[in-house]
Amino acid sequence: METAADATELRVAPSPKLPRKRHRGILKYPAVRQLLRFTGVGVICTATSLAIYALLRPWMDPQLANAVALILTSLMNTALNRRLTFKITGKRKRTQDHLSGVIVIGVALIITGGSLGVLHLLRPEATVTEELWTTTLSGFVATAVRFTLLRHWIFRRARHV
Repeated sequence: METAADATELRVAPSPKLPRKRHRGILKYPAVRQLLRFTGVGVICTATSLAIYALLRPWMDPQLANAVALILTSLMNTALNRRLTFKITGKRKRTQDHLSGVIVIGVALIITGGSLGVLHLLRPEATVTEELWTTTLSGFVATAVRFTLLRHWIFRRARHV
């Protein structure tokens, strides 16, 4: 039996499904795509953190300047990784994600702060440039730890995007 909607062709057509994007080669692995996006976020946050450190260092000791720089960039880092790396949008669990991100930043602070402590133990007269190199190199280790914690702990619900 034909309805009025059928007769006047006013039925809502079902929305067509968009074809899934197929990745080829090494990009077919979600971890690789996430690692690439994470690297981009990391470059932005590292540059911001180093700039803040370099600006604060003349007025603060190295540990405090490092802590302030990491804390200021931590919210930006978690927000960018949440959205860009792991494709999580919306408010659901956002506060929990940021609180967990503080723990991850704490781990990074222990790694980079520890490296500064070792540098000053070995070279008490270290320059700001040497401190920047030290925090950058130890930042690579902290970054590997951060990606692992973000992927397998905080954002595990989005590991396959």
